[in-house]
Amino acid sequence: MSWGRGKDDIVALLGNGELERVQPSTALGERMLAEAEGHLKSARLLVQSDPIAAYLLAYDAARKASAALLAPQGLRATSRGGHIAIQDAVRAQFSGDRGLPAFRAFPRLRRTRNDFEYPDIDTPGSSPEDAAAAIEDAEAIFKAASSVFATGKLEPF
Repeated sequence: MSWGRGKDDIVALLGNGELERVQPSTALGERMLAEAEGHLKSARLLVQSDPIAAYLLAYDAARKASAALLAPQGLRATSRGGHIAIQDAVRAQFSGDRGLPAFRAFPRLRRTRNDFEYPDIDTPGSSPEDAAAAIEDAEAIFKAASSVFATGKLEPF
């Protein structure tokens, strides 16, 4: 894989301590994709009975599918970078005007997930429709990540 796309962003995330270098692992990426798929299956079961849990599982599926792309590259978010570092790394490399549009939903999913996890008095709950839409977005991210992963072109950074 050419490192022209997103290279400067990844170098900056590493320099800022938001990403770190780890042992590259295709097996870990595969495991994360499998976990993401399991979260999606579970989320679908909870849409009506527990829409917030369904939304949170959908978000976790999107996050794990995105992070799965970093594992073969030997990259991982640090506690400092957290979920935003995953978002920024994937957006820099795989989204944008020439990339996969599915990843563009990640920031919105993350912000809404944060609203549900850290609510205030005015934070509305999730409706089944909200959860279903989040699952749809997470499924698109999962499919896009799986497609990129399946190319076998994710090399150590």
